[in-house]
Amino acid sequence: MDSMVVKRSPSSHSHGGIRIIRAAVLALIMAVFLGYLIMWIMTGTKMYITWFAKLRASYTNSTYFGSQGAMILVYTLPILFMAVGGCVYLHLGKKLSSISMERINGRKNQIPLLKPRPMIIKGLGVVSAIELSMFIMFIVLLVWSFSTHLHFFFSFVAERAVKKGDKIWEVKLDRVGLVLGIVGNLCLAFLFFPVTRSSSVMPLFGLTSEGSIKYHIWLGHITMVLFTAHGVVYIVYWIITKRYSEMLDWASTGIANVAGELSLLFGLFLWVTTHPRIRKNMFELFFYTHYLYILFMLFYIFHLGIAFAYTVLPGFYLFAIDRYLRFLQSRQSVRLDSARVLPFETLELNFSKTQDLSYAPTSMIFINVPSISKLQWHPFTISSNSNLEPDKLSVIIKNEGSWTKKLYQMLSSPSPVDHLNVSIEGPHGPASTHFLRHDMLVMVSGGSGIAPFISIIRELIFTSTTLKSKTSRVLLICAFKYSSDLTMLDLLVPISGNPSALSNLELEIEAYVTREKEPPVEKPNILQTIWFKPDAKDAPLSPTLGPNGWLWLGAIISSSFIVYLLFMGILTRYYIYPIDHNTNKIYSYTLQAMINMLLVCISIAIAASIGFLMNKRTKPTEVEHIQKVENGRELESLPHQSFAKVNYGGRPELKRILLERQEPSVGVLVCGPRKMRHEVAAACSSSLAQNLHFESLSFNW
Repeated sequence: MDSMVVKRSPSSHSHGGIRIIRAAVLALIMAVFLGYLIMWIMTGTKMYITWFAKLRASYTNSTYFGSQGAMILVYTLPILFMAVGGCVYLHLGKKLSSISMERINGRKNQIPLLKPRPMIIKGLGVVSAIELSMFIMFIVLLVWSFSTHLHFFFSFVAERAVKKGDKIWEVKLDRVGLVLGIVGNLCLAFLFFPVTRSSSVMPLFGLTSEGSIKYHIWLGHITMVLFTAHGVVYIVYWIITKRYSEMLDWASTGIANVAGELSLLFGLFLWVTTHPRIRKNMFELFFYTHYLYILFMLFYIFHLGIAFAYTVLPGFYLFAIDRYLRFLQSRQSVRLDSARVLPFETLELNFSKTQDLSYAPTSMIFINVPSISKLQWHPFTISSNSNLEPDKLSVIIKNEGSWTKKLYQMLSSPSPVDHLNVSIEGPHGPASTHFLRHDMLVMVSGGSGIAPFISIIRELIFTSTTLKSKTSRVLLICAFKYSSDLTMLDLLVPISGNPSALSNLELEIEAYVTREKEPPVEKPNILQTIWFKPDAKDAPLSPTLGPNGWLWLGAIISSSFIVYLLFMGILTRYYIYPIDHNTNKIYSYTLQAMINMLLVCISIAIAASIGFLMNKRTKPTEVEHIQKVENGRELESLPHQSFAKVNYGGRPELKRILLERQEPSVGVLVCGPRKMRHEVAAACSSSLAQNLHFESLSFNW
């Protein structure tokens, strides 16, 4: 029998090569990350302290970098290497996905091996077992760091007591305060990673910025508890030892106590305003006080000096690059084409975008309307789909605050504005949509939590109608307070779409109206669409760096830090070294910190501006609307009457509905109030729910 020869296409060889390179890059990144974690574990041990002292004295105490060299090498370069390597890894993944279309064709039977079983933990909310394990391990790391540092410093208590003339217990109190600050510094080193929206580090661990906000919250609370304890212990120590003058000390070449106190005060004010009630009821206060992080970090660096600040620089450095790139993007006013005004004070805004701007379902953008507030940026979940609507991006906004109230009044008045100046940051979101790989999707929403599911359903419409691919079965369970909110279901179909597109899906909609016993007698209000006049200054939303330009982002990260090292080396060699000669006892720490921070800002501004301008593509020629529509045109599209089963006067029995699903793999997505999320998580954590894969989505209006 002749042997069968299987010919492999060139594309399969290309796939294999890319996969090998990508795996090698990831392995190298993980090796560096492991080394970085080991470094933090060993930091308080005598062996590490001795090794680092030798490294600092023998190898990196040069005339160009001074005592900062060792800190940069050990604490900063590993993370920046991971960030640049992550850009390469994500670029290869995007290239591989665009070639093979794995996101769509390989959807089913590719569920992650580690199933994120949900758990409800008081104080943490809904977390997976993996998240809880990582949280516990991080707490163990903090306890270990505290104990090892304390053991090391306590070995010199007697010697320090003689030197300072203190009692043994007073010196121990002083050392406890010092160690609390050191451990707080460990938390601060990781604090800014979750809020870097176009991060190339978080996706390496399967995380997104919006999904990682809870980690930022956890880290922020722990950081402020430790820093507050650090400050209180030292104040008590100064009072007991009657060293009141040290509270007002700003040492030229040592620890600046006043700077530390100011940093703590700014941090405390910021921390207090993060209380859930304050954030919900006084969002503007929360929003503006959060900018105090700038002063918090500024005086933190003044407190310790620039050399020690390199331990926390990597996360803040990546955050600063991301923030500056978002600032550059937000300078361009984006073209707002139309708005749909829904009953119950809800809007859908439709923006023009370039066709090369792509984003995954459940992504989000930040919107600024200067006529309402020049400073406020509000996050909103994208309801459109970049595949189904290649030249449009949509968001849904519900009137739930002073800012959204003003916007709704502007557009819903009898004489709405004919043009609105809007700026946008984003989109930000997941690199892939792994939840589309299940045999069935059960999506549970409460009120305005339906927003991310609109984008998912539109993705499924594109997959079934355009790609002619089979999609997962979908059960959408949505709860509303009033029947007028049912008009949100009209948004399942794009403004230019056909309601019949939903018939191509295996879609079942169960709507629950909780505060009405029966359908209203009057006919539901029809949607009103407002079309805005174009303005020459407006432009379609175009791709920015990050998900739409990973290699450019990697180039900016690496080149900006190289520029900074060049500037710092020249400054140290020809200005600071001739004065201080690496003694660290002559040149002012505060002045050195100010100069270095200025150089960091200049380096980021130079590299990011050049990269942004070079990456900015020529705007495509605009095509005029074929159909001109006057303001106030009304559209009737009521898919909820045809596709939804509406239940009045009750809430869905979520546990029963979920446990009745018999499909091998069921993705369960929930977006809504805290009580609803906990109820769904409890059902999915049941031993009877082995086929349920839970995921909680965040939504913004």
